Amino acid sequence: MKTFEKISDLQNLVGQELGVSEWMTITQEQVNKFADATGDHQWIHVDPERAKAGPFGAPIAHGFLTLSLLPEMTASAFRVTETRMGVNYGLNKVRFPAPVPVGSRLRGRFKLTEYLPLEGGAQMTVECTMEREGFDKPVCVAESLARRYA
Repeated sequence: MKTFEKISDLQNLVGQELGVSEWMTITQEQVNKFADATGDHQWIHVDPERAKAGPFGAPIAHGFLTLSLLPEMTASAFRVTETRMGVNYGLNKVRFPAPVPVGSRLRGRFKLTEYLPLEGGAQMTVECTMEREGFDKPVCVAESLARRYA
């Protein structure tokens, strides 16, 4: 994990990688809980037997489940020590270029693409590319906006 002291330390890092998260394994239990929380019980996610005969040969995680891992991945990739709070400000774009079969290991790479000073903090646009272990194609690419305050 990369550590930065102040939010302003990030200002000169536009265009650079801020950090890479720890690997995390996607489990069927996670997928099932996400299905229960969202009401999305499509068989490709929650029926392992039927999913074996489907297009991916196994159940896959919901795209939005993959996206929801963004905060946990961010927390293990980099941190700013002198920050009193951070808020999710939204997303500019999100794509899911490849599926995430249950049992896959994922991690995120975080690249700062914009830094906008704000009163008491900054708004940062960060490109997150989620990788699946052993595959070249990313499983999620998201442009996230976050505000952090000192």
